[in-house]
Amino acid sequence: MAAGGRASGRPAKKKGPSKGAGGQGRRSLEGKGATPPAEMRHWYKDKARAERMAREERGGVRRPAPARQRRSEDAPEYIGGRNPVLEALQAGVPSNALYVAQRMDNDDRVRDSIRIAAERGIALLEVSRDKLDRLTEGAVHQGIVLQIPAYDYAHPSDLVELAQDAAEVPLIVALDSVTDPRNLGAIARSATAFGAHGLLIPSRRSAGVTGGAWKTSAGTLATMRVARAANLTAALREYREAGLFVIGLDGAGETDIGDVDLLNEPLVVVVGSEGKGLSRLVREQCDVVTRIPIQAAAESLNAGVAAGVALYEVARHRRL
Repeated sequence: MAAGGRASGRPAKKKGPSKGAGGQGRRSLEGKGATPPAEMRHWYKDKARAERMAREERGGVRRPAPARQRRSEDAPEYIGGRNPVLEALQAGVPSNALYVAQRMDNDDRVRDSIRIAAERGIALLEVSRDKLDRLTEGAVHQGIVLQIPAYDYAHPSDLVELAQDAAEVPLIVALDSVTDPRNLGAIARSATAFGAHGLLIPSRRSAGVTGGAWKTSAGTLATMRVARAANLTAALREYREAGLFVIGLDGAGETDIGDVDLLNEPLVVVVGSEGKGLSRLVREQCDVVTRIPIQAAAESLNAGVAAGVALYEVARHRRL
């Protein structure tokens, strides 16, 4: 009889197929998925920050601003950029705090800004660039930001009193539907250069004295008073009742600014927006609607440029 096993006498086991893994190793065989996009990699944030800093130092393109929430009228404003901040401090603009980015490369403008802020007792704060990005709502700040308090607007009648106190013929600039704060700042700069006594803006649908206006004004808003009226038409009517003449500046005007015979009189020059010009109600309050003669190819002038040309013409007539 043939042997059925080893010496133990147990019957030999029939060899069958071996058991499989039953799917238990399937997970280890799976891939790790698609390659993640750059913004999900750990090095992306540092690289993006370095590129942004390099763009700012070269005067790069403004970053798209995030959706802006409605700002309270008594909320502080912020001026960003090395030249604008230094100019604002040198002009004595009221300021609450000076923010400086951590580990930034100082130059003479930054050092002078820090020195003036220290001399004036303005708080100095070292913060991250992300913090400066939030304060300026994505605008180019070059690592330095100045916080200024909400602007204290004058009453429209205060502008006439300023001229009377100086024993000068009143010259006031009113803005109708000018919504870009950079235009407001540019007009304030021209108004200061040509001897105006103040600016008048409406409370609604108009640019206000914001950080952008301060930046463009190159510090002149520190001395140029800005009044705000709940109703611009009513304020112009009151000026006329007080003896001032109102001249509207509009591309559709019928008289050239140099031919107006009221430029030596107590005057309000109303500047309309570049696109819409003067509104109908404001136009009705004007004694004269005048234009700046330009070549037809130009079509129109920016509101800030038009105000500067008109104020120069007024100043020229008053010197004659």
